[in-house]
Amino acid sequence: MADDLTFDTRPPAQPGECLRVSPLVRRIVAGNPGSITFTGTCSYIVGSGQVAIIDPGPDLPEHVSALLDAVRHETVSHVLVTHTHRDHSPAAQAIKAATGASIVGCGPHRSARPLFTGEVNRLEASSDKDYAPDRELTDGNVVEGHGWTLAALATPGHMANHTAFSLLEEKALFSGDHVMAWSTTVVAPPDGSMSEFMASLDKLKGREETIYWPGHGGPVREPQRFVRALIHHRRQREASILNRLAAGDRTVPEIVAAIYQGLKPALVGAAGLSVFAHLEDLVEKGRVRTDGTPALDGEYRLA
Repeated sequence: MADDLTFDTRPPAQPGECLRVSPLVRRIVAGNPGSITFTGTCSYIVGSGQVAIIDPGPDLPEHVSALLDAVRHETVSHVLVTHTHRDHSPAAQAIKAATGASIVGCGPHRSARPLFTGEVNRLEASSDKDYAPDRELTDGNVVEGHGWTLAALATPGHMANHTAFSLLEEKALFSGDHVMAWSTTVVAPPDGSMSEFMASLDKLKGREETIYWPGHGGPVREPQRFVRALIHHRRQREASILNRLAAGDRTVPEIVAAIYQGLKPALVGAAGLSVFAHLEDLVEKGRVRTDGTPALDGEYRLA
């Protein structure tokens, strides 16, 4: 892979199966497959004896039971959450109630900007507004256990509160939904921000991690090359949008139809939100104009 994205779409495991993926990390996939979640949310158990659980996932009884069975006779000291989408954080309370662990990680849900209308309001229903951490981890904060150290890395963009966690002993990054090997990340306003997402990708360049464990799908190997390819992909998408505006397209649906040909119907809404996020960023940069505040149903033109 040079500058082109190559996705790994192999399923990481069967739902409920506890699989050791490294000396310090075990993974259990939740039974919530879908067009956005791939084969399901990946929950991770870090350490042995005294452990942390990262992204406990949706509050599905069978998934909570699988996690608790996997750590039977171990002490769960921390539950870490990368962000507050409902496929990642709701089970934190059930794990805390069963184990006494502290919930740490990203801050409470917050939108990057005021809500707009239509598709964006429906997207808001996917947010876990009941999430309440015992401690919010900001950039560089560390939690430790027997033989493991996890350092927080603020990575807003997919959501305003998105946080990744670096496992220092294995030079591994739990990347949540910021970087995934199976698909590009959905960046959907109002929670998502393309300018913040790109800044967070830039932040990853040059770091020491040699593998990413994402919120969905298998690991991201050679992460530096993959991150560079993601940045290139987003810049190419931005160029395609500008070309469509130059050709006379004015609305998000027109642009989506032109640059996402053959897209599955279930993904059209997400593609529209991604285009909107790019347009919002381009308006902020002064390269595109719209009347008033950028909106999903607005009209756009080159500046």
